[in-house]
Amino acid sequence: MESSRSPHPQNIPPVKWRVIIRPNAETDLREAWMWYESQRAGLGDELLNEIGAAIHRLETDPERRPFYYRDFRRLLARRFPYKLFYRVEGDRVIVFRILHAKREHRQQI
Repeated sequence: MESSRSPHPQNIPPVKWRVIIRPNAETDLREAWMWYESQRAGLGDELLNEIGAAIHRLETDPERRPFYYRDFRRLLARRFPYKLFYRVEGDRVIVFRILHAKREHRQQI
């Protein structure tokens, strides 16, 4: 009888990439937070939670997304219309911008 064991042990945790947020991305996020908070108290915090979830996805599998422009990849937030533009460099994921989906991206990254 053949063993149904997987060639990959189940107890090995996935690799975590180190995510670095650049100052421009921090500014983008701060401005977005302020705008959403001005629309409804707490909405900016919901945006931060969504971007945090996107960053968590980058920690586990940043190479899953295809190249978008030059060496940049992008990840779309699920609930809010924002895109994270990043590069994978060694064991690091560097987020350069967090931009609204309707903005012209190529001139800003």
